[in-house]
Amino acid sequence: MKYKQRKKAILLLADGTVFEGKSIGSDGTAFGEICYNTGMTGYQEIFTDPSYFGQLMLTTNAHIGNYGVNNDEVESDSIKIAGLVCKNFSFNYSRDNASNSLENYFEKENVMAISDIDTRAVVRYIRDKGAMNAVISTNTNIEELKLELTKVPEMKGLELASKVSTKEPYFFGDATSPYKISALDIGIKKNILRNLAKRGCYIKVFPYNSTFEDMKSFNPDGFFLSNGPGDPEPLKEAQLVAKKVLEENIPLFGICLGHQIIALANGVSTYKMHNGHRGINHPVKNLITGKGEVTSQNHGFVVKREDVENHSELEITHIHLNDDTLAGMRMKNKNCFSVQYHPEASPGPHDSSYLFDEFIENIKSSK
Repeated sequence: MKYKQRKKAILLLADGTVFEGKSIGSDGTAFGEICYNTGMTGYQEIFTDPSYFGQLMLTTNAHIGNYGVNNDEVESDSIKIAGLVCKNFSFNYSRDNASNSLENYFEKENVMAISDIDTRAVVRYIRDKGAMNAVISTNTNIEELKLELTKVPEMKGLELASKVSTKEPYFFGDATSPYKISALDIGIKKNILRNLAKRGCYIKVFPYNSTFEDMKSFNPDGFFLSNGPGDPEPLKEAQLVAKKVLEENIPLFGICLGHQIIALANGVSTYKMHNGHRGINHPVKNLITGKGEVTSQNHGFVVKREDVENHSELEITHIHLNDDTLAGMRMKNKNCFSVQYHPEASPGPHDSSYLFDEFIENIKSSK
């Protein structure tokens, strides 16, 4: 069993609350909005999900790192979380097909992490007080860290898609596939592209600030708006893309941040949640079929349900059963639908994968 001497580290919340722990690797400091994920597995997918950019991830599962990491289980080209907070960090791993240890993975990507934190206490605290900015550090000078923390911008109003989007367009899938998709990358996950490709799509992925004209030049059969980090409201260019796609009634599908962009394009508002939904066990009801779905979710903003209920051209299709927030919608007079959760994640069950099939059926019916 590997053993190493580890330095004291702290988690400091924006309201001055302090939790003590130990550093995982090298000395350092990391800032971001603290949030928690309730998933029992899938930590590598979480850490590499662009939607978590700028956030300190607190994992509620007691053991992190026990199955190592695998090069094939990433959602982007690097770790996207600002830092990790956990209870027990496993320096050793037992999975045969692991590529490396989580410790080495963090060290390679220079990501700050601390363990031995009372994560149950932290979760209970921020569930009551709400998500807030925080800092993790091996620097235990509280007053110094408090001063630095005041300089960190709030998540509300923060545009982060530009930090994670591709810089240049690229292609994914088989060029001989029957369907062509223009995808706007505002934080896209690799598994979304895989799900589209295996359903006969050849995808051209465009940077976050691409115009409708840029994306239409690919002559696509459908448009896709991806997931991503930050507040959807500042993404005016993406909202304009959605408006123009809707004007031409080209099949449109949005997930998470993309779902929020479609709402804003229709004059529907979004708001920052008290805590958000992050985990792989969130219950959703499909109001069209009456069926329940166990879903993977990761969002701190949500579409205002009342606005959709009062909108003449929108219809609610899915609701979150824990708090009745809006989880999906479609347009009554346009070839467009979107969901707040992640059908590509398939957290054990594949309850939501049918949404990709619906997108393909929409494309077929419009051709």
